Amino acid sequence: MRLKHYIFTVLICICSQTLSASPSIQFWQTSSGARVYFVQNNELPILDISVEFAAGSSKDTSEKSGVANLTRHLLSLGAGGLSENEIANALADVGAQLGGNFDEDRASMTLRTLSSERERQQALEIFFRIVQNPEFPQSALEREKNRIIARIRESSTKPSYIAGRTLMKMLYNNHPYGFNGAGEIETVEAIQREDLLSFYQSHYTARNAVVAIIGDISKQKAARIAESLTENLPKVAKSSHLPPVENPAGQIKRIAHPATQSHILLAYPGLRRNDPDYFPLLVGNYIFGGGGFVSRLMEEIRQQRGLAYSVYSFFSPLSEKGPFQIGLQTKKEQSEEALALTQSVLKNFIKEGPSEDELIAAKQNIIGGFPLRLDSNKKILGYLAMIGFYNLPLTYLDDYLKAVEAVTTAQIKHAFQRRIHPENMVTVIVGAVEQ
Repeated sequence: MRLKHYIFTVLICICSQTLSASPSIQFWQTSSGARVYFVQNNELPILDISVEFAAGSSKDTSEKSGVANLTRHLLSLGAGGLSENEIANALADVGAQLGGNFDEDRASMTLRTLSSERERQQALEIFFRIVQNPEFPQSALEREKNRIIARIRESSTKPSYIAGRTLMKMLYNNHPYGFNGAGEIETVEAIQREDLLSFYQSHYTARNAVVAIIGDISKQKAARIAESLTENLPKVAKSSHLPPVENPAGQIKRIAHPATQSHILLAYPGLRRNDPDYFPLLVGNYIFGGGGFVSRLMEEIRQQRGLAYSVYSFFSPLSEKGPFQIGLQTKKEQSEEALALTQSVLKNFIKEGPSEDELIAAKQNIIGGFPLRLDSNKKILGYLAMIGFYNLPLTYLDDYLKAVEAVTTAQIKHAFQRRIHPENMVTVIVGAVEQ
């Protein structure tokens, strides 16, 4: 035990020195009200930019499910007088890359370009048009609608998709987090170009924008880029606060499927991104099911009994309570046994909490792996965007390891006891044994 504590103390010191040189984040607002987060990094001649909006799938309605996804997807398929092919060719000419992300809370577009003048200016001009002057061409809309509908139809036969969609509907009921990000077949079929224009005008607004910039550029140039990127965005934002997530009543749904294995998922509303229990739950979940082969779930279900090749758990923090989810696959005839054991391991963990040895090992792994989360501009850009979107402190990256190191076994035990109630979890088994 003394040796473990000594090694852990040394590791903390080393990582603290690493984080003392963590990115220096600068923050300001543009004249249009957009928030900007900037890190200067001159090591490579690269510039990475993202712009995020509170325009994820939770901003859909049940009648218009899929509009948020299509709006973000079509931004780069025709904008500012340029066709989809012209946009692609102009970016390829200077080696620039477009990207983006979409989830329940957020919709974003990203750009990676060389920082040299010609390449940067050409890429930025295209990026400005995409973000501020999308055209949502009818031909592109119809093509992408057909593609999404075909993908939904194909996915709807797969046990993993059936399990995931059923679980979210059971967990969130009528809450917007229960919407399918891609939409439903009938709602996507009904989407019109006017729906995308209306959604864009309501949600892609300057005061709703978070701009993240990292790379080989000065703050002065970054400020001019942020101004140009947001000055022509819509000005009036639609007020749409998410309702709180209600805790579900316990329910198990068994769905027949010809697959040879059962797909088992369990879930409960977990935590918000700025939740005070964030770090105790983060470290605790690593011990319980998020740490791969060193987790309790893996030890009990795979190593000891061979009931599953893989079993995992995770928290997905959002603006409101994102899911705490457990998942595994097993042979059909073992599904009930595997579910019962999973429930038992969770109940015991909540009742007893982790051991001190488990806590030390978890901290060593989380802290030791943290520098790898900051080893590229792209990864840092993701953190800048997250910090900005969820209004986390600018010192978040510096504080992260200190917060992990400060977690105690008692905090983990009490956090799980307060926040996770196994008897009220929702559970779905796709490929259940026929009764």
